[in-house]
Amino acid sequence: MAALVLRMVPLPPPRGRAWLLVERNLMVYRHDWLVLVSGFFEPLFYLLAIGVGISQLVDGFVVDGRLVSYPAFIAPAMLASSAMNGAIADTTYNLFFKLKYSKLYDAVLATPIRPWDVAAGEVIWALIRGGLYAAAFIVTMLVMGLLASWWAVLALPAAILVGFAFASVGMAGTTYMRSWQDFEFVSLAILPMFLLSATFFPLSAYPPVGQFLVQLTPLYHGVVLLRSLTLGSLSWDLLVSVGYLVAMAVAGLWLASRRIGQVLLK
Repeated sequence: MAALVLRMVPLPPPRGRAWLLVERNLMVYRHDWLVLVSGFFEPLFYLLAIGVGISQLVDGFVVDGRLVSYPAFIAPAMLASSAMNGAIADTTYNLFFKLKYSKLYDAVLATPIRPWDVAAGEVIWALIRGGLYAAAFIVTMLVMGLLASWWAVLALPAAILVGFAFASVGMAGTTYMRSWQDFEFVSLAILPMFLLSATFFPLSAYPPVGQFLVQLTPLYHGVVLLRSLTLGSLSWDLLVSVGYLVAMAVAGLWLASRRIGQVLLK
């Protein structure tokens, strides 16, 4: 009866409801912790295979007038890619299963929890998971001697910002998915960004039109931000990247909460 009254009367929701979904995810992954840990290894293997293996063939790149080794150049890009992939995995495939098959959110919205709480809770969980991956990756970079500046202490919050942007947009996009086949569009967007967002070679290697297109992608701004922090090559242009990612995160979270309400509260 109390839940019914709260759904009929537009009372302001109390704080902390989003954290109920975070606690629920923690309880689920308490028994599937190997799935949680496994997400760290993919970018690490890329770093070891490409950064360490191919570095024997590539001298490095010049960044702000100084030569940077190839592993140090691609490591922050792998960190940004890890934040992107972790956020996308949690807020697309996992969320689609909860939304369409397990009907988790139908049950959740039968309580005083609102669509905004669902969107915020799932994004918070994605950021917690991504933050753990990012912290472990940064420690690995430190051990390998790939951090060239004390500004690298800001790499963790920067990686979380990258994850926030992709988690919000990923969740909003998932609410439009009709079947598993639609996730081909996710791969179609993610894979080119991973390969071409100045991840493995500098922006100057592209033709002018290519440079313009690459600079429109969100992963490029994440790569630039993290690479600048780990190498200590800061400039005011980084505020553009921060603003881009913040705007993407806020817009995606707003759209996700609206779409969840439209899909489930018809």
